[in-house]
Amino acid sequence: TMTRVDFYVSPGQTNQARWQVACRIAEKAYLQKHRIYIHTNNAEQTEQIDKMLWIFKAGSFIPHCQPHEAHHQQAAILIGHDSLPDMAPEVLINLADEVPTFFSRFERVAEVVAGDEQIRKTARNRFKYYRERGYPLETHQLNS
Repeated sequence: TMTRVDFYVSPGQTNQARWQVACRIAEKAYLQKHRIYIHTNNAEQTEQIDKMLWIFKAGSFIPHCQPHEAHHQQAAILIGHDSLPDMAPEVLINLADEVPTFFSRFERVAEVVAGDEQIRKTARNRFKYYRERGYPLETHQLNS
């Protein structure tokens, strides 16, 4: 079946706002027993998401790690920025500027839109990319 792509649009103006939404989506997917891969732009962003997943919500524990860590095979949530790690994930949360080449291996892709005009512009490009290739798209407007 074809990968389903959802765009989550938050009114937030910062990257922080965007990552917050990504953490909420990851938590929800995790509670539904999915395996998740969060794809970022670079090592620095991977670190920031890694940290944020520990603290974004009091009392919630979301087991996650980076692909180079020893126990990554067991992790429900992986965060990385280059090639797809050796896992069979179901949900891709894309935080990178580009559509990752491996996105179609997932059942679902979550694209998170928030932040300044530049971030929104790259999101529109990604939206167009999926649409031109005929992927089913849904857009969800989030309240802050």
